[in-house]
Amino acid sequence: MMSSSLVSGKRVAVPSAAKPCAAVPLPRAAGRRIAPRVVCEAAPSGAAPASPKAEAAAPVAAAPATPHAEVKKERAPASDDALQALKELLKRAQAAQAKYATYSQEQVDEIFRAAAEAANAARIPLAKMAVEETRMGVAEDKVVKNHFASEFIYNKYKHTKTCGVVEHDPAGGIQKVAEPVGVIAGIVPTTNPTSTAIFKSLLALKTRNALVLCPHPRAAKSTIAAARIVRDAAVAAGAPPNIISWVETPSLPVSQALMQAPEINLILATGGPAMVRAAYSSGNPSLGVGAGNTPALIDETADVAMAVSSIMLSKTFDNGVICASEQSVVVVAKAYDAVRAEFVRRGAYFLTEEDKVKVRAGVVIDGKLNPNIVGQSIPKLAALFGIKVPQGTKVLIGEVDKVGPEEPLSQEKLCPILAMYKAPDYDAGVKLACDLIMYGGAGHTSVLYTNPLNHAHIAQYQAAVKTVRILINTPASQGAIGDLYNFHLDPSLTLGCGTWGSTSVSTNVGPQHLLNIKTVTARRENMLWFRVPPKIYFKGGCLEVALGDLKGKSRAFIVTDKPLFDMGYADKVTHILDGINVHHQVFYHVTPDPTLACIEAGLKEILEFKPDVIIALGGGSPMDAAKIMWLMYECPDTRFDGLAMRFMDIRKRVYEVPELGKKALMVCIPTTSGTGSEVTPFSVVTDERLGAKYPLADYALTPSMAIVDPQLVLNMPKKLTAWGGIDALTHALESYVSICATDYTKGLSREAISLLFKYLPRAYADGSNDYVAREKVHYAATIAGMAFANAFLGICHSMAHKLGAAYHVPHGLANAALISHVIRYNATDMPAKQAAFPQYQYPTAKQDYADLANMLGLGGTTDDEKVIKLIEAVEELKKKVDIPPTIKEIFNDPKTDADFLARVDALAEDAFDDQCTGANPRYPLMADLKQIYLDAHSAPILPIKSLEFFSKIQ
Repeated sequence: MMSSSLVSGKRVAVPSAAKPCAAVPLPRAAGRRIAPRVVCEAAPSGAAPASPKAEAAAPVAAAPATPHAEVKKERAPASDDALQALKELLKRAQAAQAKYATYSQEQVDEIFRAAAEAANAARIPLAKMAVEETRMGVAEDKVVKNHFASEFIYNKYKHTKTCGVVEHDPAGGIQKVAEPVGVIAGIVPTTNPTSTAIFKSLLALKTRNALVLCPHPRAAKSTIAAARIVRDAAVAAGAPPNIISWVETPSLPVSQALMQAPEINLILATGGPAMVRAAYSSGNPSLGVGAGNTPALIDETADVAMAVSSIMLSKTFDNGVICASEQSVVVVAKAYDAVRAEFVRRGAYFLTEEDKVKVRAGVVIDGKLNPNIVGQSIPKLAALFGIKVPQGTKVLIGEVDKVGPEEPLSQEKLCPILAMYKAPDYDAGVKLACDLIMYGGAGHTSVLYTNPLNHAHIAQYQAAVKTVRILINTPASQGAIGDLYNFHLDPSLTLGCGTWGSTSVSTNVGPQHLLNIKTVTARRENMLWFRVPPKIYFKGGCLEVALGDLKGKSRAFIVTDKPLFDMGYADKVTHILDGINVHHQVFYHVTPDPTLACIEAGLKEILEFKPDVIIALGGGSPMDAAKIMWLMYECPDTRFDGLAMRFMDIRKRVYEVPELGKKALMVCIPTTSGTGSEVTPFSVVTDERLGAKYPLADYALTPSMAIVDPQLVLNMPKKLTAWGGIDALTHALESYVSICATDYTKGLSREAISLLFKYLPRAYADGSNDYVAREKVHYAATIAGMAFANAFLGICHSMAHKLGAAYHVPHGLANAALISHVIRYNATDMPAKQAAFPQYQYPTAKQDYADLANMLGLGGTTDDEKVIKLIEAVEELKKKVDIPPTIKEIFNDPKTDADFLARVDALAEDAFDDQCTGANPRYPLMADLKQIYLDAHSAPILPIKSLEFFSKIQ
């Protein structure tokens, strides 16, 4: 409630027995909330308020003949003496706060306790003083508010940590440290002069802040008395002497100077919209509250007696000055008569039509709320309005049907007067409640009375209303302030209203709002992982034993390609399945670089066949296609574009895929040695419409079983042996230096590299005549697959994906053309850019490559020499398996060369956006990728004299 008002930059004086300002909002238009219009009633400066007896003896007519005339006075700025006194006050507050900021939690808690006890002990005299000074409210109810502001606030926050480390998670490497905000300016309203002063003082003490209170001029005596009691108790308990202080002679110019003072770190403003706006426009951080126009909706399932009793309890409390108190009651037609009768039984008086004319004229004068009604009793209100009411009347109720300026009773009244609406049904009742909220109470509080099990009505109401406190079957005055009717709602006398009410907080203000929280974050890299298929069978002839594990399954769908089908590879599988009584169907239409059309064709057959096992037989293409068919079979709502969406961390990707395997197991049987797809969560699919390859990654795609049988690769063609072997080598090399490489993956990478350098030339040269070499290369491909399944790859694969998609270069051959150039690019201790969150503490790729050279016994003295030796060894291995040293030689076509050179910028940009790029140890610029493409295209990398590669940073 507002203590003073700004109207066109002027201060308006108000009678002491009234709320000085009220927000009279304009009606809603086109579904939008209209900003409240602040109006004030004023009396001449220094005019004395009418005494209660005088008011009772001189009832006004139905429409007062001589309403108070608004007096607008130009206020002189604060005097130099007043400003100097304020400056000295703030200087003392700053010094006190600086000292108090060094106190321990134990010291602060003792001061907090002592101050709360002192305030609680003075609750009765302070309440009497407030009523006597302001002529508002009920002394007994103000006792309750003082009691609440001391006892409930202390009880709620006595164990709350507000000093130093308030949270500590050693495992997570996080500490949160609480620091005070500094000096707080506390604006106190005339409606709650003592309880608000107690509340703000206790919060400041609990949070090691200094508080400078600015009372309302017509409640200064009681506000200062409350503050002095808290201050003296705090100082006696050890607080610095000026930790709580106040403006002795408050005025609007002084309050403005206080809020705008550079010494103020935060404004805690309790008042009407004008005061809150003044705080927010002061240039200092502010916490404010909004106006209330609380509706209570009663539906046909409500407990009528409980609803009416609760509303009466709330509305009569302190003569209705609580800003959360109900201002209107909306009743669904089916319950209306019962509710009306219950109100009468409980002591409410329903205004006659003649009465309503008089009350409307007395509530609003010259389009403004009459401040003389705020916080007044029923006898005083009846005398003021010139109406007769039964003795013992507790609340006046006017039955109305409009919301807006044409109906004065629909606005905030802050006295024991209610408007009552009859809604034809619940939907209409919700709409009326929303209209009332947006007419001057946006964001504050609303109430619903209903059967607690009527979840549909509760859900509809909470979705529709724009208030931050939605109370169910609860009296608003007591329920909104928290900790009375629900212990989980924080107790507070400063109620934020969110952006709907033009305030910065949407909760009940507490100590957490008066603290700066430092977050001390120790380095903690992301949790690491290692995931492979639950079962991996390997050894010559293991196919039969491994497939025997499928006994008990009923239908197996086999995905392969036409050449393998024609050569009888599928028969090897179906023969075993026949022996364990598993029905089967073969799809053999997978093409190299499987397309979406291919996957859709296979999926159509799967949906008809309804397998409980899917078996992928072949190289990378059948396995990639089968994984996506499996995904679409298990999760038909999967979006391909979502699955193809790039991610920085596979565990935090935007698009999530559920675990697979509920409908079918996924079994992968590689017949080539290279891709490692049998153990990875990856799949590469080509969108034939766009001519683009998409590497898809999700751990849901990890196969259920891998069968690595060397007997299936004995007769691999020489080209596939070479390309697959270099593909596997690239997997091992890239995963070894990946930013996600770990001790778990590096051992696998090293073993695969060692095997491939030793056995790939033999497997290529001798084929099936060298069974050991075939076996070792086959195992190496799977081992490398397990490594990069968990460590990921890098830019060699990014660039190879785009090169292969654009020019139909086999994937292993594309990797072979680029890998040595990528090694050279990555081998630096000072990359121009690094990935955002590597697992290493500093760049180690050069040393990692050197370690591999040491493992292979390649020689070299310095790390640079060793890396050059490694590049020479890779190129020598490529030469042994007849792979050309350049992209140009792979193309062997001048037209293709020209097209490549024309498209190289686009290829580089696409490669930069490839999923594999993010794990590269040197985060590339697009210009870097372009240069690597050009270097790999034009000339062999050997002889190489230097590893230098300077990024062209623009």
